[in-house]
Amino acid sequence: MKKTEKKRHLDTRTLLLLAFVAAAIILGSMMLHKYLARHQAPPAPVQPKPAGAVTVSLFFAATDGSGFVRETREIEQACNTDISPCIRALLEELANGPLGDLTPTIPQNSAFRSVQIQGDTAIIDLGPELVERLPKGSSAEMTAVYSIINTIAFNFPAIKRVQFLVDGQNVPTLDGHLDLRKPLEPDFQLEKTEG
Repeated sequence: MKKTEKKRHLDTRTLLLLAFVAAAIILGSMMLHKYLARHQAPPAPVQPKPAGAVTVSLFFAATDGSGFVRETREIEQACNTDISPCIRALLEELANGPLGDLTPTIPQNSAFRSVQIQGDTAIIDLGPELVERLPKGSSAEMTAVYSIINTIAFNFPAIKRVQFLVDGQNVPTLDGHLDLRKPLEPDFQLEKTEG
């Protein structure tokens, strides 16, 4: 009788130990899941989908001239492995101007002769009419250039720099102010912050 009692006591301890281990595994996995969810990187901007409408963010000028403000809209564009047509559609939408109370950054219906991707650099060949119709002054030139760069880099994080050509040629500037001889990186600090 002592043996059965001892065996029953041993079985009870084993069951308790197994229950404790199972509870520890479940609790540990729940905590790990919560930790990973909290420490994940924030979601990247919406990447183009194979077909259909794509949500994009365009950088237009604030009405008070204090920086850029994002305007979100959908564009129809099929993006496969070559993102050049998507970037071109994005730039054409930027040239259409803002829908809200923002200020356009490039002349309406500006032409983009071509868009090429070389590594992490987008090479944008602007039509000469964009340069001719751009308002004079360093502020207008900087606004136009960084509106294009920030819009591309925000929507396509793989693009780190943008090189500008005009009518297929390298140009030192668009209007004599901003050096465009080398590719430029985005400057998201130009975006207007709340308050």
